[in-house]
Amino acid sequence: MQEIDAQLPGGGLAYGALHEVAGGGNGAVDGAAAALFIGGIAARTTGKVVWCLTRFDLFFPALAQVGLHPDRVIFVECDKEETVLASFEAALRYGGLGAVVAELVRLPMTASRRLQLAAEKSGSLGLVIRRWRARRKPPTSACRRPRQPVGGSRCCRPSRSPCRASAGCAGWRN
Repeated sequence: MQEIDAQLPGGGLAYGALHEVAGGGNGAVDGAAAALFIGGIAARTTGKVVWCLTRFDLFFPALAQVGLHPDRVIFVECDKEETVLASFEAALRYGGLGAVVAELVRLPMTASRRLQLAAEKSGSLGLVIRRWRARRKPPTSACRRPRQPVGGSRCCRPSRSPCRASAGCAGWRN
């Protein structure tokens, strides 16, 4: 993990910030890779993890293999995207959690900014999974982590993408 953290601005993912991970395409494999990547990050935190989603399609054995035991996760299943955003924001504002995760199709700029402010205020780690690629405006999340397939296999690696300007975060270059 130290090798990965050394490549990230500021030496790792910051608490009190919103981070976004997007799959490299529209397929289920890309969505699963992004969800497991987030699960691995959340597993390395302490405390409960709140996971907000509209489709309960997570595979628990895979989450356990990346280190996130299902007993640590509080799932919030919502009927629509707006409810996911409201639940995500409420959990971020609550604080005291290991991580707060939301699976979203769209993340409007206003909502993104509200979520970033909620994470900053509580010191919580906010993680957004963008499982379906769509045309989008630049988010206000601290950093975006798109996932790209490696050598045609199902393994993926995070690609470097720009970060929002902040202390120790001048942006990345490939």
